[in-house]
Amino acid sequence: MKINLFKWKHYQSDIIIQCVRWYLKYALSYRDLFEIMEERGLFVDHSTIFRWIKQYAPILNNNLHKHLRPTNDSWRMDETYIKLNCKWMYLYRAVDSKGNTIDFWLSQSCDKKSAKKFFRKALKATHNQMPRVITTDKYNATEMAILEKKYYGDLSCITEHRMIKYLNNIIEQDHRHIKKTTNPMLEFKSFQSSCSAIFGIEAIHMIHKGQAGTSNVTQEVALINQLFHVA
Repeated sequence: MKINLFKWKHYQSDIIIQCVRWYLKYALSYRDLFEIMEERGLFVDHSTIFRWIKQYAPILNNNLHKHLRPTNDSWRMDETYIKLNCKWMYLYRAVDSKGNTIDFWLSQSCDKKSAKKFFRKALKATHNQMPRVITTDKYNATEMAILEKKYYGDLSCITEHRMIKYLNNIIEQDHRHIKKTTNPMLEFKSFQSSCSAIFGIEAIHMIHKGQAGTSNVTQEVALINQLFHVA
C-alpha cells in the first residue's frame, strides 16, 4: 500500500516536488524560489518551501537507497565544511574510484568519534561493499578511526589505508558541487534543518551522477516522482 506523502497539503504534489527538486539541485535560496514561483503565478511563501525541504528531503534520500547501483571497493574519503549559524560544521564524504558517492555524515566536530560514525553509516549502506582500500588525507583522527574499526572487526583486517593527498583529488572535486549548491543558501539556522537539506542535496547529486540508472533530466524527474509515489 502506497502512502500519500502529500495528504492535506495546500499545494499539489507536483508543485511541491518541483520546488524541492530545484532547491536541492540548483544554487538557489528560498527567496529565489519564491520569486521563480511567483513569476509562474504561484504564491508560495519562502517559509513554506523551508518546511517542504525539511520534510521531504530526508524522505527522498531514504527512498533512493534501494535504487542505487553498487559502488566499488576503492574508497576516497575526505571532509569539507558547511557553515551553520556562524559556526563551521564538518561534512564527511566518500566516493569510489569512479566518483560514485559512497556516503556522507554531517557532524558538529571533526574527531575520531565522528569519523567512526561515518564509517558505521557507510558500511551499513546496502549499495556499498567492504572496501579493499581507503584513501584519506593525513589527519590523525581518521587514521585512528580506521585502526579501531579494523580492531573491532567492522573493517576487514586486509583493508589498505593510504594517506596520499593527491589521490583524493576526485573527492575534492566532488565537494565542489555541494559547496556550489549550499553557498547561496546563506547560513543554516539549525543542525536539524542543515541535515535535512544535505540529505536531499546528496541524494539529488547521486541521481544526477547516474547512480540510480538515470542518464538524462527526464529520467531524473521520473525517478524522483517515483520515489515520492507520484505517477
